[in-house]
Amino acid sequence: MNDAVETKVNPHFEDFLFDWSEKIQVLVGGYGSSKSYNTALKIILKLLQEKRTALVIREVFDTHRDSTHSLFEEIIMKMRLDDKIKCPVSPMQVRFPNGSKIIFKGMDKPAKLKSVNNVSIIWIEECSEVKYAGFKELLGRLRHPTLRLYMILSTNPVSTDNWSFLHFFKDDRNKRLVLDDEELYKKRIVRTNGTYYHHSLPDDNMFLQQDYMNQLDEMEQYDPDLYRIARLGRFGVNGVRVLPQFEEQPHEDVMKAIQNIRKPLFRVGMDFGFVESYNAIVRLAVDTERKYLYIYWEYYKNGMTDDRTAVEIDEFRQSGELIKGDSQEAKTIKYFNQLGFNMMSALKFQGSRLAYTKKIKRFKKIICSNECTNTIYELKDLTFAKDKNDAIIEDEFSIDPHTFSAIWYGLDDYEVTDLKEKKERGRPSRERRKRR
Repeated sequence: MNDAVETKVNPHFEDFLFDWSEKIQVLVGGYGSSKSYNTALKIILKLLQEKRTALVIREVFDTHRDSTHSLFEEIIMKMRLDDKIKCPVSPMQVRFPNGSKIIFKGMDKPAKLKSVNNVSIIWIEECSEVKYAGFKELLGRLRHPTLRLYMILSTNPVSTDNWSFLHFFKDDRNKRLVLDDEELYKKRIVRTNGTYYHHSLPDDNMFLQQDYMNQLDEMEQYDPDLYRIARLGRFGVNGVRVLPQFEEQPHEDVMKAIQNIRKPLFRVGMDFGFVESYNAIVRLAVDTERKYLYIYWEYYKNGMTDDRTAVEIDEFRQSGELIKGDSQEAKTIKYFNQLGFNMMSALKFQGSRLAYTKKIKRFKKIICSNECTNTIYELKDLTFAKDKNDAIIEDEFSIDPHTFSAIWYGLDDYEVTDLKEKKERGRPSRERRKRR
């Protein structure tokens, strides 16, 4: 039996195969790094030693047949254990001579999870494809009266707005830091907060063919996002950023910069929301000479009735600052006016979403105070949505950015100079002629 289980493994995974010190184990890696192969091998070795039931999860059940189940079968045959370990497909399982077994389920059929009992190991393959609610439900399914419990999650590093990144690494919106992903890329293996992290690259797989590596390298030229994921194994922003000039700075530095503007233009914009949307207010300052936009204050809440919101933003009523809001909320704007607020509808017209988006993109810099955490969350990595042909939709985005709408409304009557148009005209703008 000992001779039969000898098999060659990639050196970067040798310690991982026998490390069961942490309950949660997270594997992040590029394409072909062998993270799935070594996870399957790790489970086989464990179930040969101890009588356990392991549950393997994918978002769609039918994908198991050609991925995880066939992978287990391949490894078992390589180890020459196929006469002892059986891999039936109906029901889809892996059965060991000591009574251990591996069962396969999909989150697209959650009712079938109810029949799962005494599971001490769960492997979520391509965990980024599973919904966050599903992950939390699976944590509750992980239970056994006597054995230690383990959950292994493997994934390619997708977008930083995916729950797998927000939960196991960084959630800027909620100011939660578990592990800086840059630290993982540098150290390759990290243990922290009861979780084992493992990072792998295609280079770590000594069995990978050079032709495949060449294909991964070629991605850098035609698909940088996929190259980052597949070749470099790194999380990041997927898609084309709407505001690449957006940057975050300490609040004190932002306020000092605003004070030094020769002729600052101040504006306030508001987007209305209630249940899923948010009431978002931003205070803005524009350096009209340098074409810099500063965002230095925000209000961001939902589930608020208008009367409660009025109390919380009463400083605007007292100061008399003009707030420009969504013209589709005329009734709400009238209510605030009756309470003494200086509020009016912003200009809105056919194609205004696209026009306003292009306007904001014309700023040379968009500088946001680090105290405006919701604005940073929505705008820093905001990307354009794409249609079925993978073409950018210039007035639709990856999320519904309420602070972006508030900026639109606040600056509805201000036009950023388009340097291209200015050059084509070949003469100073009207604003500059007036200053002369």
